[in-house]
Amino acid sequence: MTIQLECLSHTPLHGYFDPAPDTLAEVERVQAAARARVEAFDPELVIVFAPDHYNGFFYDLMPPFCVGVAASAVGDYKSLAGPLPVPSDAALALAQAAMDADLDVAVSYRMQVDHGCAQALEVLTGGLDRFPVIPVFINSVAPPMASCRRARLLGDAIGRFAGRLGKRVLVVGSGGLSHEPPVPEIATATPENAERLIAGRNPGPESRAARQARTIAAAQGFAAGDSRLRPLNPAWDRAFLDMLASGNVTAADGMTNDAITRDGGKSAHEIRTWIAAFAALAANGPYRAELDYYRAIPEWIAGFAVMHAWTAA
Repeated sequence: MTIQLECLSHTPLHGYFDPAPDTLAEVERVQAAARARVEAFDPELVIVFAPDHYNGFFYDLMPPFCVGVAASAVGDYKSLAGPLPVPSDAALALAQAAMDADLDVAVSYRMQVDHGCAQALEVLTGGLDRFPVIPVFINSVAPPMASCRRARLLGDAIGRFAGRLGKRVLVVGSGGLSHEPPVPEIATATPENAERLIAGRNPGPESRAARQARTIAAAQGFAAGDSRLRPLNPAWDRAFLDMLASGNVTAADGMTNDAITRDGGKSAHEIRTWIAAFAALAANGPYRAELDYYRAIPEWIAGFAVMHAWTAA
């Protein structure tokens, strides 16, 4: 049994509104190095902790956590579309292991994942179907959300399950750090936007294109300094990354939702995916971690990072 971890930020804006060529080249070099590590590890199973951005999960039924027993990627922005090779028996066993640890998780036989999951798979493996994969959704956008402590406990339970498999398991956390893109909130949404947040599955091409155009325009304004969106917070990002690198994942238990929104922005709650991934690794003993990259990238409205870790033994 061997557990390896890769955590990385994602962005829907890659290829639409990119930073300076030198910065883009930096990111792509670091991503290529991460893919090389995965190739060398040759996982027998990939477990991806990922958020959703109102593409697969909506307020008609919004679980805090959900395990995909069967799943497909919607292909939003320029992310890949198509089915994921989910080993259904293993996914059900994973969900049961979480429930046995008193974590109430939903399961889905028709999970839809968006760029938050698909982009990580593409970056790390070169596609959606290179290795067997179990997607684990963590609600990071739609209040009310489970606490960071619950995300850690979920990761711990899943990590213990992974450790019993006797396989090479790659654990992935896919999420941004400080960032606040223009995502509507149901509490203040217009009736039209509220309906999209409640039941907006499978939008038509025009609707999806309009949504993407709004995000690109928001990024252009943000990078130009003409935006009401919350600024990026590199100091907060680095403090979070340092906490994970220290091995003290339980310190995340004290991170409250209000404080995350205040310091990191409304979409910084995606750090739950990193917390769960590191907790899964920590469940199998002490680990060592290396921060491969960090930069605040205004063009992508994101504190952007890549980090990998492995069990010390």
